[in-house]
Amino acid sequence: MASTVRIHRADVGYALDEPATFLGSGFFVAPSWVLTCAHVARGGEGGGIVVVYESAPGLGMSAVPGTVVATLPDGPGPGSGNWPAPDLALVRLGEPVDHECVYVSERPAAYFGEGKVLYAGWTVVEGRLQFLDGPLSVQGTIGGWSTDVQMRLGENDLPHGVSGGPVIDPVRGEVIGVLKSRSRHARGGTSTGLEQLRTLPVPPDVPRAEHDDLYQAVFHAHDRYHRDRQRHPDGRRHTWVDVQSQLGARPGRTLTPDERVQLLGRLADLPPPASTRSLLDILDSLPDFQTPLPLPAPRAWRDGLGALYECARGDGALDLILDYAVRAMAAERPFVTPSTPEAEEALWDWAWQAAQRLGVRHRRSLAAQRINGFLSGRPAVVAAPGTGRPGGRADRDEARTAQPCVLLELVQRHWEPDRCDWSVSVVAPGGEAVRLEEAERAPLAGLPAPLAAPLAEAFRRCDEPGRPAVLQVALPHSLLGLDVDDWRLRPDDPPLGVLRPVVLRCSDRDQLPEDDEAASCGADRLDIDEERRARWRWLHAHRAKAEVLDCDEGLRKPVPPVEQLRGLSHGTVPVLCRWGDHRYEDDAAALARIVRGGFGVALWRRPRGRPEAVCGEFHRGSFDEIAGPASAYRLPDVVHALRSRLRSGRPDAFWADGIALLYDDPHQPLPGTGDLLEAP
Repeated sequence: MASTVRIHRADVGYALDEPATFLGSGFFVAPSWVLTCAHVARGGEGGGIVVVYESAPGLGMSAVPGTVVATLPDGPGPGSGNWPAPDLALVRLGEPVDHECVYVSERPAAYFGEGKVLYAGWTVVEGRLQFLDGPLSVQGTIGGWSTDVQMRLGENDLPHGVSGGPVIDPVRGEVIGVLKSRSRHARGGTSTGLEQLRTLPVPPDVPRAEHDDLYQAVFHAHDRYHRDRQRHPDGRRHTWVDVQSQLGARPGRTLTPDERVQLLGRLADLPPPASTRSLLDILDSLPDFQTPLPLPAPRAWRDGLGALYECARGDGALDLILDYAVRAMAAERPFVTPSTPEAEEALWDWAWQAAQRLGVRHRRSLAAQRINGFLSGRPAVVAAPGTGRPGGRADRDEARTAQPCVLLELVQRHWEPDRCDWSVSVVAPGGEAVRLEEAERAPLAGLPAPLAAPLAEAFRRCDEPGRPAVLQVALPHSLLGLDVDDWRLRPDDPPLGVLRPVVLRCSDRDQLPEDDEAASCGADRLDIDEERRARWRWLHAHRAKAEVLDCDEGLRKPVPPVEQLRGLSHGTVPVLCRWGDHRYEDDAAALARIVRGGFGVALWRRPRGRPEAVCGEFHRGSFDEIAGPASAYRLPDVVHALRSRLRSGRPDAFWADGIALLYDDPHQPLPGTGDLLEAP
C-alpha cells in the first residue's frame, strides 16, 4: 500500500488532490522507478508526468516529476481503444525521494494457479481521490504461455483509476502483476505478469555498465534495495523480510526470507549474465534441472533463481540453488567493475555458509567448482566486436556454428494462397529444434505483426553480445521471393536483415516442379543429395566463386538445365541477376533448378520494381563478396554487413539492394521433413 502511487498529468501544480489531472495508478518497483500501464503513463502530454506518493503514513502526499522511459509495446499507442498487451511502462523519477518499494516475485505469473490475489490502486469516489484495495479471484489466462499472457480476474469491481496498480500473491507476499483493464460487462478485469518486462529491448552491443540494459538496471536496484533495507532497517518501518518472518515460513521453504533477499542482493552486485543464451546454458548445466521454461525466458540472475523454485516444486532445493550461485560467480561477464571481485567473494561467503546445511560431498563439490572457476582464471569478459573477440577465421566460424539459431517456417495453404501456417523454433547447434509458438491461417500480407513477439523471444534466447543469431526462414519454393529481411518487428525498428543475418531455406525440395530435361536425365535423388552434401563440405572448407547464371553482359539468358548445373564445380555459388521480374517463361523455375541441382548456397536479388537496372555493379559486387571470405561459413554475416551498409547510405553497397541468400544446410534437416542425411 505504501508503494502504490498516483499518476497525474504534468500540469498538476500544487493541487495534488485534483481529480481532473489524475491519470491512474502505479507503484514503486525500485528506488526512483515506478511501474504502471502504458495507457496510464501515455495519458498525459508528451513523456512527462507527475508521481504523487506518501513517503510514510501520516506525512501527507508529495509530488515528484517523472519521465516515461520505456513502454511495452513501444510506440505512441493506439489512437482509440485499449492499449495492446502487455501495456506496461517504466517511469524514472526526476529527483531522489524517500519511498517504499514493493517486493517483486522472481516467478512468472504463468506459474500462479487458480486462487485469490489482492490489488491496490487509486480512484475517484464522490469527487475525491481515495486509495482502494481488495481481493480478486483468478479465473484463467489470456494468451496461455505465449509472450502476451494476461490473467483474467473477477468477483470484485475495478473502478476507473486503479489501472497500473499492483497485483499481489497474498500467500507469498509478492507482486506478480499490474492491473491492465477492467471488464466492461462484468466484475473484474485483467492483469499483466511482471515477467513481461523481460521483453524490454536488449542492447544491440555489449553493455559496458549496468545502466546500459534497462531491465537489468531496474531489477538489480530492486534486489539491492531489499537487501540493504534489511541490513540497515529504519526502526519506524517494517521491511518485507520483517513482515514475512512474522507470518512464519510456509512448509517446504528452502530459503528463509532473509536468506532470499541476501542471495538476490549479492547476485545483483554481480554484472548481469552475458546474454539470455548464456543464462539458459547455466540452467541447462545444473543437475536434475528439467523444468520447461515459460515465456519470456529468464534474463537476469533473479529470473534463473525463480526457475529453480519451480524445478524443486517449492522454494528450490538448496543444493540446486547453491550450484546455480557458484556458476553465476564463474560466468562470462559482459563487463566488470572495481567492485566485482568483492561481490564474487561476498556471494561465495554466503553460499559456503548456507552449504553447512548440506552433506560433506556437496560442500566438496562446491569448493571444487570455485577452484576450477576462480583459481584457474577470472571469469571471461565478453569483448565487443573488434575490441578483443578472437579474430581468426576458425575462431569466428566455430563461435557462429556453436551458437543456436532461430527457425521460422512458413507453410502455404494451397486452397488459401493468401494465407499460411507458421511456427517459430530455436535450433540448438546439434540440430535439435524447440518450437516456441505456432499459428494457422495467418494472412501473408500481415505476417510481421503476429510474428513480432515470438521472434523477439527467440532472438533473445539465442543472441550473444555483439553477435546476433541467424534467422533461418524455411519457405516453399513459391515463396522464396518473400522479403523477410525487410520486415520490421516494431514500427521504429530497422529491417530484420539490418539487425541480424537472415537466410532462406527451401522446405519443399522433394516437391519441386521438374522440367522436361530434368526428368529425362533420370538423376537419382540420392545421388543429388550426396552431391549436395559434397558441395556444402567443399564450400565450407575453401573459398567460393560466384557464377551469374541468368545474365550475360546485361542481357537475360535462361538458367541452364539441371544436368548442366550439376556439372559446375563444387566451389560454385549460383547468382541470379534477373530473377523475379516474371517476364520469361522459365523465371519461376530458375531457383527450382538450382535447388534440384544440389546447391545449398545461392544468391539473387529481387527486382524492387527496377527490371531494367544496370547490373554491372551487382555482378562485380557478387564476385568480390562471395569470394572474399575464406569459407562459406561467413556468407550470412557478409550479407548482413552489406544490408547494414546499404541502410547507412553507403554508395558502395547500393548494388546489394534486394539481395537474398539461400543457405540451406543439408546436415540440418528441417523439423518433420524426414530426411535421412549423414551426421555432420
